Amino acid sequence: MMAPEAPARTPSAKPAQLAEPVLEIRGLCVDYGYGADAVSAVVDCDLVLRRGEVMGLAGESGSGKSTLAMAAIRLLRSPGVITAGEVLFHSRPFSEEGPRGTIDMLAANDSVLRTVRWSEISVVLQSALNALNPVITIGAQFDDLLRVHRPSFSNRDRWNRSAELLDMVGMTADRLRSYPHELSGGMCQRAMIAMALALEPQVILLDEPTTALDVVTQREILEELMGLRDQLGFAALFITHDLSLLVELADEIAVMYAGRVMERAPAASLFHAPRLPYTYGLLNCFPPMHGPRRPMEGIPGSPPDLRVLPTGCAFHPRCRWAMERCRQERPVLRPLGGPNREVACWLHAGDATIPRELAHPEPPAAAGRPAATGPARAARARR
Repeated sequence: MMAPEAPARTPSAKPAQLAEPVLEIRGLCVDYGYGADAVSAVVDCDLVLRRGEVMGLAGESGSGKSTLAMAAIRLLRSPGVITAGEVLFHSRPFSEEGPRGTIDMLAANDSVLRTVRWSEISVVLQSALNALNPVITIGAQFDDLLRVHRPSFSNRDRWNRSAELLDMVGMTADRLRSYPHELSGGMCQRAMIAMALALEPQVILLDEPTTALDVVTQREILEELMGLRDQLGFAALFITHDLSLLVELADEIAVMYAGRVMERAPAASLFHAPRLPYTYGLLNCFPPMHGPRRPMEGIPGSPPDLRVLPTGCAFHPRCRWAMERCRQERPVLRPLGGPNREVACWLHAGDATIPRELAHPEPPAAAGRPAATGPARAARARR
């Protein structure tokens, strides 16, 4: 028997602050390499993450999602280089720890960055087994973090805080004495999330945090994470290739392709009425759980080589609705009716005939969060 749908999530702990931006990315450009051999991995990207909001960043591997996030906090590895743009972090004026006011992350010195990272902006990476130190216990890794950022804590304070954090993510304090290899993949990921929350940051960057896990464990961890978001009020930038999962978690979603943001919309609008052919393809990469059988559509071909991008719209070689204009001119992101609704597609500019798949009416403003689809729904059905 299919389990009933979970109730919609409640608003964040501090609804009055939802309209305030906490992280603004403006015109960010990132290259790998230098000179004539440079490859543009992120091109002119704009994103605004607001307090208490979950911003989803979706796209296939190689679309520039992780590069964008790492560039925003200056953690790019060589030969990555930021060539243009601005990243502004707005710290809480009432923050007891860390900096106050607005910080230009791209101009900040190492001292300021060390203060902001983890205390104010933390990261949960894709593979916890690679992120955790394999030769020391989970408790020792929590202790190192708290010793550096909370020097006033005693040994007992650090232990108690570590136990409290594990309890928040559904683990018992005895796991502090375990090494990473003694934990399951889901428990390691929970430990990483607990470490990311240790200093009560304002922003958490989640870079495909559950990709390597089975769908049941993935569902449990994500529901716990969103519950913590509602409880603690942090904002999250959630990066994933699985758009069917993201539409259920995020408040707003940006879809990237070949280093550019190609569509941005509230989650309900993106799910019920995608405007970009690429977004439509991502949403149809999983079979429906109900209704008649139908052929899988998906997206033909592969993402382009960033060294030799096609002319015009980078997606046109894979797009069934490509026009001559798509092959010649690159579309720019432009407003498309409705709040926070933008798309870069020539089908929605001029007199082009819009295919019915991309012409669904916008959902009403009161529309609820989309239900789970694909593996996400299958995981819920097993519970």
